[in-house]
Amino acid sequence: MKIYNSLTRTNEQLKPLNEGKISMYVCGPTVYDVGHLGHARAAVAFDMIRRYFLYKGFDVTFVSNITDVDDKIIARAAKEGITEIDLVERIIPEYAKDYGALGVLPPTHQPRCTQYIAQMVTMIEKLVSLGNAYTTKDGVYFRVSKLKNYGQLSGQNIEELRSGARIEVDEEKENPLDFAVWKAQKQGEETASWSGPCGIKGRPGWHIECSAMSGSIFGDVFDIHGGGIDLIFPHHEDEVAQSLGSMSDDRLNELEAEGRRGFAQYWMHNGHVRINKEKMSKSLGNFFTIKDMLVKWNPAVLRYLLLSTHYRLPIEFSDALLYQAKNGLERFRDAARNLKLFIESAGLQGSLGFDNALLSAQKGFEKAMDDDFEISRAYSALFEFINFINSGVRSGVKENVLSKEQAQCAMDFLKKVDSVLGFIFEESVSLDDDINALISKRNEARKNRDFATSDAIRIELDEKGIVLEDTPNGVVWRKKL
Repeated sequence: MKIYNSLTRTNEQLKPLNEGKISMYVCGPTVYDVGHLGHARAAVAFDMIRRYFLYKGFDVTFVSNITDVDDKIIARAAKEGITEIDLVERIIPEYAKDYGALGVLPPTHQPRCTQYIAQMVTMIEKLVSLGNAYTTKDGVYFRVSKLKNYGQLSGQNIEELRSGARIEVDEEKENPLDFAVWKAQKQGEETASWSGPCGIKGRPGWHIECSAMSGSIFGDVFDIHGGGIDLIFPHHEDEVAQSLGSMSDDRLNELEAEGRRGFAQYWMHNGHVRINKEKMSKSLGNFFTIKDMLVKWNPAVLRYLLLSTHYRLPIEFSDALLYQAKNGLERFRDAARNLKLFIESAGLQGSLGFDNALLSAQKGFEKAMDDDFEISRAYSALFEFINFINSGVRSGVKENVLSKEQAQCAMDFLKKVDSVLGFIFEESVSLDDDINALISKRNEARKNRDFATSDAIRIELDEKGIVLEDTPNGVVWRKKL
């Protein structure tokens, strides 16, 4: 399979460092506030990618960190009059709750920055000893000039970066592009400080955190590093600089001889969620929290929407897109309910076109996903298949109807697909006794050709959030999305 590598800007054949295994690190949230749809987009996109690797039979080690020390966390805690620990311990479970509702699998490892301070200090001291970092009164800075390929990931040269980047003002810095790997403690930051490198009390810079955590878990090289497209510069660029800068010349030469790129072999970045063509972000105030959206919409609809655009492209968020997602999800779930009905039916000879339809769907889905997760083509292949299934229910023509065995094969295929997509099969739900009684009463009314009573009950059930569909093989019910 091929994936797009942000480092080389090309689709590349995936060749893991260890056959059959994939090591993957994705930058997680900074937990100063609850998550918005931008956070959800990244979480759901890389969850789908991880799930497809599992679908393909890879053993995946998936790491996504939590940034629990940061300027924003310190400022928010001070504003609320609480400690940084109190703030992050309140916010972290909210991310877990929201991501869980969206079907995001828990990471294999979820390191917190504050758990890896010792490793960060060791890494920074190594940078200093190799001459790749230096101290000032404000902390420790990385020497950008020491890395010959700085700017390669973001595709900019040093002069462009010098003129265009947002640079912290510090007269002691040797170069405006040099970035902090350790920040000296300031007044009011006593509860977010540790004994650091070169005897400097303070806290780590943002970029060193991910370098130290990924390195501690995977070693100095691993397969895939992911995150939002806005992290390419400076965050990911600086991660590369620190990680390569902490390696000895011998180790760098060894990696080069092995054909390794050093640090991450592939870089993957998801596009933004945008509103009115602007990135959704808290700084711009144009965001919707995940929690607010989950109050209004079924989480499966949100997951469908977040997956329906190719992961590298922006999502132009709108109500219209949400309704499209709802309609698409209903088509998938109708097919799943219809298959259940077929499996429960008896004496059907089976559809003559089933084998070709199933094979076409499987090949189409995998071919699309193997090409850098081309989700639109994958959806298209699946929709052809579910249209085939649903038409068998609606037509009632014997030659179109699936047998039990065919329905079970189709169900097994959709369950395997759903191990990647995560929205087709709804959680098992039971109906209240009064709802079951109304459905039974309506079935009796239809049997007696009392269509007035039947229609009245259908309307009443609809108002209670239950939708009925009459098919040649029986009545199918579902809860409204």
